Amino acid sequence: MKSVAQTLVDWLKLEGVEVIFGIPGVHTIELYRALAGSGIRHVTPRHEASAGFMADGYARVSGRFGVALVITGPGVTNILTPMAQARADSVPILVISGVNRRDTLGKGLGYLHELPDQRAVTRVLGPALHLEDPHALPGLLAHAGRALTTGRGGPVHLEIPLDLMAAKSPPATALAMPVVTPSDPAKARARLRQSKRPLILAGGGCAKAGPQLQALAEALGAPVVLTANARGLMHAHPLAVPASPSLGPIRELIRGADQLLVVGSELGPTDYDMYATGQMPDLSGMIRIDIDGAQLARHFAALTLQGDAATILPRLHPLAAAPDGAERAAAARQAAFAALEPDYQDETRLLQALRDAVPEAIFVGDSTQIAYAGNLYYSHDRVGGWFNAATGYGALGYGIGAAVGAALAAPGTRVICLTGDGGLMFHPGELRTARDEGLDVTFVVFNNEGYGEIALAMKEAGAEVIGCTPTAPDMEALATAMGLPFARGTDADLPALVASGKGPRLIEITRKNVKDL
Repeated sequence: MKSVAQTLVDWLKLEGVEVIFGIPGVHTIELYRALAGSGIRHVTPRHEASAGFMADGYARVSGRFGVALVITGPGVTNILTPMAQARADSVPILVISGVNRRDTLGKGLGYLHELPDQRAVTRVLGPALHLEDPHALPGLLAHAGRALTTGRGGPVHLEIPLDLMAAKSPPATALAMPVVTPSDPAKARARLRQSKRPLILAGGGCAKAGPQLQALAEALGAPVVLTANARGLMHAHPLAVPASPSLGPIRELIRGADQLLVVGSELGPTDYDMYATGQMPDLSGMIRIDIDGAQLARHFAALTLQGDAATILPRLHPLAAAPDGAERAAAARQAAFAALEPDYQDETRLLQALRDAVPEAIFVGDSTQIAYAGNLYYSHDRVGGWFNAATGYGALGYGIGAAVGAALAAPGTRVICLTGDGGLMFHPGELRTARDEGLDVTFVVFNNEGYGEIALAMKEAGAEVIGCTPTAPDMEALATAMGLPFARGTDADLPALVASGKGPRLIEITRKNVKDL
């Protein structure tokens, strides 16, 4: 039999893992011993939080689960924020860590990297698995595999005690994917056939069901409202409405529908009520499709169908399409754009120009103004090519690491990272990681010398602006220190600057200083 560490690495290979993100430490040496010669690529970030964000970006683009390998104690606590972001967006990432010897756990003896209960720290975010017996490893890996590859998806933590890493373990086998039998769609199909003004609300759960979503929309003659995590689906299609349900005109579109079909969306406030007005139309008559039964139980619906969207949607086709779907969609698109504030309209136009300058690129955003604007209204031209942390959990500092992960998942594809000077300074060291790995990522930093979005929110709330003006570094000097080519310009220059070369490189776009807002 092989060691626990080697069995774990063998299982990762069986599951198709090609890249691991991690920072080695004295508590993970055995895991790294097993990793040597495995053929799995190891990428070293400068912070464990970045390892988690990289695994997140990798998972979103590759369609497989991402893997982060961290040390006991501080490695685990440092990666909690990426785990929370992954949980909010249903992104499968496996966090593998060490933990102190079994005979020391919970005794408060002051061992290196000791936590009172390490698993308790991660348990609130997803399955937290602990190896107590090396012979139990195959079953534990099967548990992790099911959590990562079925259902909603999210983070899984697996901890290996130091005294078991070199212990002998039985081999593990690749997980056999279960056959998912969806609920009977006959009643839902009948309701859709009777509808004269159907409307589809599509979320991130549709990411792998784009053709089926479009086919059903065309068969129904139904506009399709795409939430932030569904952007890239049905790009430029006459029935697509790439606009947030938080906007008034989209709420009017929802209110005017006689049958709603909600597919793969948790109906979360960051998509449906980001302004906290509490004025969303009544959705209780909806038909709801989701792979997660617990998610279906969280909102009242007339009918629910549990299962994979790609399997269920083809079984809902009606006999005839509603005649005015394209007209309703066009009117909603026009009204939604008009409802944006002028600054956000400008941001959307900039995104569209940037998209056209680098077609089929992956846009990874941080919590920054241009990402907020795009989540409200923007159509991307690549399925899975628009994602950011400006929704859901909203972790600032996400963009740099996630862009690195995305680039590793899609070699040969342009990756554009959209971040602000505030988000950049959370993890600037990952610019060097991109250089070390030779990745085609163009890091675009919108520099307004502070936290502009928060400063505006404080002003609108009538509060004094405090804490929003940390100074930014000299971006050109930073790029030089990181070994990256550098360019500087304005919004008008950005499309040409991005199109003019490949990464890794840093482009600074100067914006109005926060102090002058």
